[in-house]
Amino acid sequence: MSTQRQTETIPEWKREEVDELAGFLSEYDSVGIVDITGIPSRQLQEMRSELHGTAALRVSRNTLLARALETAGDGLERLTGFISGQVGLIGTNDNSFGLYQQLEASKTSAPINAGEVAPEDIVIPEGDTGVDPGPFVGELQSVGANARIDQGSIRVMEDSTVLEAGEEVSADLSNVLGELGIEPKEVGLDLRGVFADGVLFEPADLELDIETYRADVQTASSRGQSLSVNAGIPTDQTTPLLLSTATGEAQSLALQAGIADPGVMPDLISLADGQVRALAAQIGDEEALPEELRAVETVETDDTVETDDEDASDEEQADDQTEPEVEADDDDDDDDDDSGDALGAMFG
Repeated sequence: MSTQRQTETIPEWKREEVDELAGFLSEYDSVGIVDITGIPSRQLQEMRSELHGTAALRVSRNTLLARALETAGDGLERLTGFISGQVGLIGTNDNSFGLYQQLEASKTSAPINAGEVAPEDIVIPEGDTGVDPGPFVGELQSVGANARIDQGSIRVMEDSTVLEAGEEVSADLSNVLGELGIEPKEVGLDLRGVFADGVLFEPADLELDIETYRADVQTASSRGQSLSVNAGIPTDQTTPLLLSTATGEAQSLALQAGIADPGVMPDLISLADGQVRALAAQIGDEEALPEELRAVETVETDDTVETDDEDASDEEQADDQTEPEVEADDDDDDDDDDSGDALGAMFG
C-alpha cells in the first residue's frame, strides 16, 4: 500500500525521465556508471562528441538513475552501488575492455583549482622556470619549492614535492602551478563499474596491458600447437606440421633401413657415396676409391685437384731425396698395390 502511494506522488516528468533512461539501458550490450566530477559542461559536451559512434553518455539525477536501473532488472540494479557524487550512465555495444581503454585514452591533463584534492603527489620539477627575477621566487619558496634567482632567471634547484596525494590544494599553490603551466590532474570520464553479459566489471578487472596480453596469448597458442603436434592431434593449424614431421620420419626410416624407394634413392646414393669416401679416406690409399668416383671428385673440386698435384710434386721430390729407402721397401709397395687393386675391385 505504501509503495502505491509513493508511486502516485511521483511527478509525471520524473516518470518520463525514468522511462527514457530505461529505454537507454535496453539499447546497449554494456552499461556502466562514470564519474563526471569536476568536468565543465563544455568539456563534457566535447567528450560526448568524441564518444559518438561507439558509446553514448546520459546524465540525470542520481535517484532517477538508480530507479531506472532497478526497473530494468536483469542484474543492472547491481550498478546502483556505484552511484554517488556526480555520475552518469554510459552505454556501448563494444566490449567492456574496449570501452575502458577508450575512456582512459581520451583523458587530458588540466589545471587544479584551490580547494580540490590532489589526485597524486604534486612535484615542481628542477629547471629554469623562464620567469624573470621578482616576487615569484618568494611565491615558489612559500609553497615549498627550492627556488632562487640564477643567471638572470628564477630557477628551481631540485625536484620539489609541494603537495602529497590526498591533500587539499591552496589558492597560493594553484596560482603557482598555473604560472608554471603545470596541470597535475586528468580530466575525463572515470569508469566506476560496467555490467555486460551478466557480469559486473570494475576498473581493476578491465585494466590490461595490451602488449603483455597479446604476448601471453601468442605464447599460449604456440605451446598449444606444440602440444597438439607432439600428441598427434590433427587440427587445421597442426595438420601441415604433422604431415611434414611424418614425411621426414618416413624418409629417415627408409634411409636407415636401406629401402630402395624412388623418393629416397637420391639420398641413399648420397649416403652410400659418403660412406665409401669416408672408408677410402681411412684406408689412406687413393686407389681405394673407385676410379669413376675419383673422376667425379676431380670435376667438382678443381681447386682441390690442383692442390693435390702440388702435394704430389712435393712427394716426388721427397722420394727422390730418399730413394734408397724406397728401393729397400719395393716388396712392401707391391703388396700395397695389390691391396689397393682388391679394394678397387670390391667397390667397383
